[in-house]
Amino acid sequence: MVARLRSPLLSGSVEIKPTSLPGVLLLQPRVFPDDRGFFCETFRAELLSEQGISEQFVQDNHSRSTRGVVRGLHFAIGPGSSKLVRCGRGEIWDVAVDLRLGSPTYGRWEGFELSDEKMQILYLPAGIAHGFCVISDVADVIYKQSAYYDPAVERGIAWNDPEVGIQWPLSADEISVSERDLEAPLLSELSEPLQFKFVADDA
Repeated sequence: MVARLRSPLLSGSVEIKPTSLPGVLLLQPRVFPDDRGFFCETFRAELLSEQGISEQFVQDNHSRSTRGVVRGLHFAIGPGSSKLVRCGRGEIWDVAVDLRLGSPTYGRWEGFELSDEKMQILYLPAGIAHGFCVISDVADVIYKQSAYYDPAVERGIAWNDPEVGIQWPLSADEISVSERDLEAPLLSELSEPLQFKFVADDA
């Protein structure tokens, strides 16, 4: 029987770590290795619910990218979408940018090394722009989201916005970005007003 989460942040199956961005959480599941490989439980709704992550995740996505690929920074307008992101193969530098009006960290970013060795999972509430850079030869990124993909509400900001100032782990000449992401506006140039509101008890 899996132990239920104990206060403040530790469970028998997952350790939950706060980050510098309120409401963004880094989850470390327990891994059970043996000489055949390993077993790891990567999602259990009841454990997340006890930490305030109660969204219903309705869609799983899986991308594969080669070294130097940067995807992002993406978000959805309207009510937005929460995400649970992990790297199932290889290693990535995963980035979250706070777009919630009234947040003490609005416009700030934080980066996380996610890999198939560390097995960590990043929780991103709605109102957080997300992107990543592949730093291994190849990486598979797998993530759950709380809203179905809808191109009509998908938006992005520039991966190299100087005002956000993300410190990517690779140089610009090593980075490969899609045409869509190259055309993304700066945060200050978004044509639609952001509707995400910061709620103090997100954390």
